[in-house]
Formats: sequence, C-alpha cells, structure tokens
Amino acid sequence: MKTFVTFLLSIITFVVSAQGTVYTLEECVLIALEKNISIKQSELDLEGASIDKDDAIGNFMPRLSLQSQHIWNNGLSQNITNGLIENLTTQFSSFGGNIGVTIFNGRQNINQLSRANLSIIARQYQLDDMKDDISLFVANAYLQVMFNKELAQVQRYQMELTQEDLERTKSRIEAGVLTKADIYEIEANLASQEQALVQADNNYRLSRISLAQLLLITDYENFDIAAEDFDIPFSDVLMQKPKDIFEKALTVRNDIKLGVANIEVAKKDIDIAKGALMPSLSAFFNYNTRISYSDRFTETGNVIESPIGFVKNDGSLVVTQFPERSVAGALPFATQFGQNDGQSYGLSLNIPVFSGLSIRNNIKRRKLNLERIENQFEQTKLDLENTINQAYNNTEGALKFYEAAEKTVKARKEAFEMAQNRFEAGVMNSFDFIQTKQRYQISSSDIIRAKFDYIFKLKVLEFYFGLKL
Repeated sequence: MKTFVTFLLSIITFVVSAQGTVYTLEECVLIALEKNISIKQSELDLEGASIDKDDAIGNFMPRLSLQSQHIWNNGLSQNITNGLIENLTTQFSSFGGNIGVTIFNGRQNINQLSRANLSIIARQYQLDDMKDDISLFVANAYLQVMFNKELAQVQRYQMELTQEDLERTKSRIEAGVLTKADIYEIEANLASQEQALVQADNNYRLSRISLAQLLLITDYENFDIAAEDFDIPFSDVLMQKPKDIFEKALTVRNDIKLGVANIEVAKKDIDIAKGALMPSLSAFFNYNTRISYSDRFTETGNVIESPIGFVKNDGSLVVTQFPERSVAGALPFATQFGQNDGQSYGLSLNIPVFSGLSIRNNIKRRKLNLERIENQFEQTKLDLENTINQAYNNTEGALKFYEAAEKTVKARKEAFEMAQNRFEAGVMNSFDFIQTKQRYQISSSDIIRAKFDYIFKLKVLEFYFGLKL
C-alpha cells in the first residue's frame, strides 16, 4: 500500500510539473509592472526628482565650511638665538571656519523648491501613464494568446469531426452505399485541416512566447495562460457620446495630467531665470586662528640700560632702558589657539548690472520652451480626441461584426448538421458536403476572432473613460 501511494504521488507530481505554470491576466499585468525595464527607468526618474527636491531644500540651509593647513617654510631666516641669518625650517598651522546663509536671491530658492515638487508630480504621472500603457499592451498580448488557443481548439475539434466522417465514409463504402470517389474529398479536407491545426498550434506557441518575453519569463515551454472564459460584455460606455468620453479622459488620463504638470514646471523655470536679474543678499561669519612652532623671546623681568649719548653742557651720560629677554620654546597649542584667533562677519550684496545678455537670453529660451510644451500638450489632446473617436467607432463596428458573425455561425451550423444528415443518407455528394462544412469552419473561426477583437476594443474604450482593465 505504501509503495502504491508513493507511486501515485510521483505520477501526480509529474503531471503537475508537465502542465507548467499558468498565469491569469491580472498576474501577467502585475509581473509586467514589476519587471518591465521602462517602468524601472521611470521609477528611477521619480527617485531622481525626489533628490532634486532635497537639493532645493538644502538651498535654504546655511553653508558651513572648515579649513586647516600646516606649512613648512624652508629658507634664509634670522636665528633669534644668535641673530645670524641662516637656512632655517619653520612651521605653523592655521585653522578657519566659514558660515554663510542666503537671505534673498530673487526668490530663486523658493521657485526651485516649487519646481522640484511639480517635477515629482510630473514624474509620478509619467510612471502611472507608462504603467497604463504596459497594462494595455499586456492585455492585448494575453487576449491574443487566448484567441490563438481557442482557434487551435476549434481546429482540433473540426479535425476530429472530419476524422469521424472519414471513418463513417469508409464503413459506408465497405457496405456498398458509397463509392471510393466519396472518400477522396474527405481525405483532402482532413489533410487541409491537419495543416490548419499545425499552423494554429504554431501561432498559439508563438503568441505564448511573445507574452512570456514581454513578462521577461525565459521558460517558454512551461509558460501558459489560465483557462479563463471571457464572455461578451455589455458596457455602459457605449451609451456615452465620444465627446463625453473625451471630456472624462481629460480628467483621468495620466498623459494629460503629465502635460499639465510639465507646463507648470516650464513656468517655474521662467520664474527661476527671472530671479537672476534681481539683487542677492547673503550673510557670512568667518573664524580663523594661527599656531606657530618656532622659538620666541620672553621678558625676564629685568631692565637693561644702554648708553645712547652725552649731555652737551655737562657731559652727563644719557641711557635708555629696555626689558631683558630670553629665548623660550613655543607656547602650548591650546594657548595659541585662543590668543591668535579672530572673527569677521557681515553682509554681502550682489547687484547684477550686465552679464553679456546671458540672463535675458536664458529667460527667452525658457519662454520658448514653455510655448513648445504648450503646443505639445495641445497636440496630445488632439491626438487623444482622435484616438477616442476612432476607438469608439472601432468598438461599435466590432460589436456589429460579432453580432453578424454570431448569426452566421448559427445559420451555417444548422446548414452543416442538415448537410451531414443528407450526406449520411446518401443524397449529397462528398464535395458539396465538404463545402458546407468548410463554410461552417470558417464561421467558427470568424466568431472567435470577432469575440476577442470586440473585447479588446471595448476595454480600450473603457480605459479612456477611466475604467480599469
């Protein structure tokens, strides 16, 4: 019993692994949104816009810098111990710090921060718009796989029916009801259907590979879609007028929101460029100190008298006094750091007078860029309106084509069943029977094609109306 259970589990495991991995439409869309390289690039653009905002915030903060240096001075210098000029090496260190803050610069910092916020919004709209496009593209590829899959199933079913007809015909020939000439058309039709089935299976496999590549899945052989049944939907969006759909699209479409955000960014660029014409005011504070490592003279407290001349009238000696000094080492580092320091602070005003027309030309370029973006936005709206009108007409046409195909397949199915009965009764030859059957096969393929064509076009129209896939 244990051996039998182990064997059964191994068989189940083999069957499950042989079936591969199946994905629903929602899973395929989520995988594409996670792995798509263009979306990753757009996410990096959004992250870069956030960094630009940090830069804009940093412009409001004080600027702090520290400096230090240690210098060796080698050359002729007086030796303070003996007064001789000698080649000496002296050392000293210096330290300093500077703090500066912008008080006013023509509102450029404020406009930079505002532009950074708008840029983040624009990059988010760009990312969302790209996700919408990728989702729509994946849905189209997924429906194409479903179409090819159903078409292959229809071809396989029709070939099975033809095989049954062939077997029945052989039996009737052996019974003497039909002649051998009746089997040739059926065999030719069977061969033609085998070719169509091979082509349908190949199209199904290629569409699966195309969808897998879109999802960056490399295991093509084990990739397949889930067995989903998409019924023909009825949508209220067809009750709307194309103008109403367009007006709604202007409020929900991310590419429209992106265009509006880009216009606002371009306007802020003009404000930033104009700010360079205005005066700028900043405040600063500097601190510095100096440390010497050379020997120094120190006073001993004694006074030395030195004659400098005589009084003319009585010949008295004239002397001068100066403190006695001795040579000592350098003061301690901490003592010199406090004794030798100094500070400076103040305001700095910069008034632009003439800059070779560069500032004004920069303003003109920003204005031209704004006009260019506004023109692009108007073109985007025109393209959107044309696309919606075309999508609306295509959806209506696809629905009418499906309804007509549905009537056709129903009528040709009845004709085929009647022809089959007549053929089996021997009152219809094989050529006429095959012709009736082929017309039924064509109508079966047409209704599948019409079904998925209508579903996709309807979803595109709903997508423009703001409905999710």
